Amino acid sequence: MERHIDLNADLGEGYDSDALLLDLVSSANIACGWHAGDASLMAETVRLALAKGVAIGA
Repeated sequence: MERHIDLNADLGEGYDSDALLLDLVSSANIACGWHAGDASLMAETVRLALAKGVAIGA
């Protein structure tokens, strides 16, 4: 049986490493702006994640 591991990270909070982490993870929780991040940062993180084939959630 083949198994897959979903490597997930919380992103879109304004850290410089977000773009680099998108090369390593298979899914990402994108910040919703309550405690960190802003609308443009969240939108850019979503765009980068989708371009890299990373599944997104909130």
